[in-house]
Amino acid sequence: MKNPWTKKNPFLSMWLSGANTVAGSARGHATAAAKRGTAAFWTAALTPPKPKPKPKPKKKARR
Repeated sequence: MKNPWTKKNPFLSMWLSGANTVAGSARGHATAAAKRGTAAFWTAALTPPKPKPKPKPKKKARR
């Protein structure tokens, strides 16, 4: 007698294939976001800060 648990299940195969695709896509998005964050951090850390603008003189109120 054959064991029904060892029989191939096409629906399970399709479901696992789809789940693997989603997991791979999520991994790719997470990796790209991490690389962008790392690049932004190092860019900000290695560039000198921008000089602050001088304050504008205040106008006197007319009476």
